[in-house]
Amino acid sequence: MTTTPSSAAPPTESGRLDRAKMKKISLASVIGTTVEWYDLFLFGTASALVFNQVFFPDLDPAVGTILSFLTFASAYLARIVGAILFGHFGDRLGRKSMLLISLITMGAATFAIGLIPDFATIGLAAPFILLSLRLIQGLALGGEWGGAVLMTVEHAPAAKRGWYGSLVQVGVPAGTLIANLAFLIVTATVDNEALVAWAWRIPFLASAILVGVGIYIRLNIEETPSFRKVRERGAKAKLPFAYLLRHYWKQVLLGGVATLSTGSTFTLLVASGVNYGTAELGHSNNLMLWAVLVSCIVAFVAIPAFGRLSDRVGRKPVIAAGIIAEAALAFPFFWILDTGNEALVFVAYALMMLAFSANYGPIATFLAELFGAKVRYSGLSVSYMLSGLLGSAITPAITVALLAVTGQSSSIAWYVGGAAVLSLIALVLLAEGRHLNIDIVDQGDQQVEPEVAVDAQVEATAR
Repeated sequence: MTTTPSSAAPPTESGRLDRAKMKKISLASVIGTTVEWYDLFLFGTASALVFNQVFFPDLDPAVGTILSFLTFASAYLARIVGAILFGHFGDRLGRKSMLLISLITMGAATFAIGLIPDFATIGLAAPFILLSLRLIQGLALGGEWGGAVLMTVEHAPAAKRGWYGSLVQVGVPAGTLIANLAFLIVTATVDNEALVAWAWRIPFLASAILVGVGIYIRLNIEETPSFRKVRERGAKAKLPFAYLLRHYWKQVLLGGVATLSTGSTFTLLVASGVNYGTAELGHSNNLMLWAVLVSCIVAFVAIPAFGRLSDRVGRKPVIAAGIIAEAALAFPFFWILDTGNEALVFVAYALMMLAFSANYGPIATFLAELFGAKVRYSGLSVSYMLSGLLGSAITPAITVALLAVTGQSSSIAWYVGGAAVLSLIALVLLAEGRHLNIDIVDQGDQQVEPEVAVDAQVEATAR
């Protein structure tokens, strides 16, 4: 149903924040999410560089690397559980409290990883403890991302929802950049023997500082207008996940598949690409880390730009362009890397990261707009974490296995291209939600945003 404004003056959205407070909310979400992704991708970088030697030293290097990446992947199973758990309480109790709990949980697990004795000291207990802490990381991130997105998207004015939602997405390249910078500093300071012996622990222990900053900033954020409306109407779902599966299962499944290529592409760059460059092409750790770092700077700028573009032309066209670009660049990416030219490594990484940014920038807002506020925390979180399980989790191990079997980088390119095709099909089957009211409690209450209706009326009057 379309609402008609009663006057020519644009209405003020109920409960929406002014620009200064909106900046505060955005900053809190971005910094907290940056910390979470720093912690998560710190593990990915360590898996590519040292974990096979620290925790699986008696195995063939390729097998040890695969096991390291499978431990990396285990968090994605836990992320689904975390999405359901935090989504339940986020839809029942609110967004704010879940953000603080998830950040503290992630920080504690990451710090503890830096304290684990190696395999030589405690044997099989070492990889077991590593796996356990990785699962805790996954639980925390399963609740963090969805809550951070909703804090910005549900507070944002309709005409800027894509842009504000994309700011949360900046946490991925920002966290990855800091994680790689941390390892870059360590690897530039010590030799490989010291790196494996003790220096790899420093970035994990240093995460405590970032977590402290994130907690401090998030303490004074406000609950979102959308959740307040659910609470005022007494419309909370008793079991949000069960309600989600009953009423929104198509959106969850298709949303997860539509987001699949973001995970496979990004994980290719920050984990599999680093391993391929060092183990197969003989590039130094520092070179590959610098390539990731520079590409993350590209994404840091490009993601908000594509988010803003989605406010003008729609989420689906921008996301589709990114997916198509990822597929088109899959083979050239490896052709460029295989030349062995160090300068071209940066070109390959920057181009693929630009394609990823077009896909990833608007996707958070797009997924949020698929669900009513009643179960939006659960729906957004489960859908996105499903994409991580389907894309990010298995990509590193599959790429190592494909290289071991075929010896050809083209096999990885086919894998990336296949993921992109699946994502594009799912995206086409989903509805565009740019003009829908973000405060709708449930699917049947959908209506056009008041300010969008006003904009349309003003444009019609001008014509």
